[in-house]
Amino acid sequence: MKTKSSGAKAAKKTDAKKLRLGLPKGSLQDATIEKMAKAGFNVQVSSRSYVPYVDDDEMEIRLIRAQEISRYVELGYLDCGITGHDWVQENNSDVHEVGEFLFSKVSRRPARWVLAVPEDSSIKTVQDLEGKRIATEVVNLTKSYLKKHGVKADVEFSWGATEVKAHELVDAIVEVTETGSSLRANNLRIVDTLLSSTPRLIANHDSWKSAWKRKKIETLAMLLRGAIEAEAKVGLKMNIEQSRLANLLKTLPALRTPTISQLSLDGWVAVETIIDEHIVREIIPALKAAGAEGIIEYPLNKVVY
Repeated sequence: MKTKSSGAKAAKKTDAKKLRLGLPKGSLQDATIEKMAKAGFNVQVSSRSYVPYVDDDEMEIRLIRAQEISRYVELGYLDCGITGHDWVQENNSDVHEVGEFLFSKVSRRPARWVLAVPEDSSIKTVQDLEGKRIATEVVNLTKSYLKKHGVKADVEFSWGATEVKAHELVDAIVEVTETGSSLRANNLRIVDTLLSSTPRLIANHDSWKSAWKRKKIETLAMLLRGAIEAEAKVGLKMNIEQSRLANLLKTLPALRTPTISQLSLDGWVAVETIIDEHIVREIIPALKAAGAEGIIEYPLNKVVY
């Protein structure tokens, strides 16, 4: 049975008006701190400390391995934390999920825990793993997967270099990937996907029941979501003659609900809108052809709906 330590309880009592947030140390650290900055929180990390500075007197931050954050949130040492859905599942942590946040080291695609074998392996399906040996960092996830498929196999914890082990030390591995490029580079073939995972903001149940902490966590979630949403969008400003505005809006569906302001020059208006960044190179020539002038593209920090 899982129980809260007395230290965790004491920490919660003394920090009634202080939010203790866990951020992942390691491969996701830089990306997470970058997102925090875009959300409006200046986090400064020292190589000698696991307690970074943050320019918010109502918040304390701890840098902890993503694999452990959900455990400390569940125990109450942390009020909330950002970690992968995979580690919440691996630890079987009883926490409140506040939201999903798609930010990654490589892409906006989810990370996947996959079952992989050497290209020349005779293993084609999970049933072929009967009696075999599997190396992985997510032992509990792998055992649950095998149990669901009625397969008995030895699952051992891997401390690293898991992909190398597949060729000599074990029959298969369960490893995390985003693009699959590293697996292919090591001549490994994906047999199945066990779990897709994205970063989540999670909260301790008691902290979520606290009105003050819940509001603070919800504000953090809103600002993070706005910062991430803004990464795929840009703002556009332009001027156009009033007489040509209707045709512009009819021609360009992306501009059906822009902000339109009257200019000091009679008969002209300013148009401002937000669009997906990947269509800008197609939109701007069309804007120009429709009569728009003084077109300005600018980055966004947050988009809050």
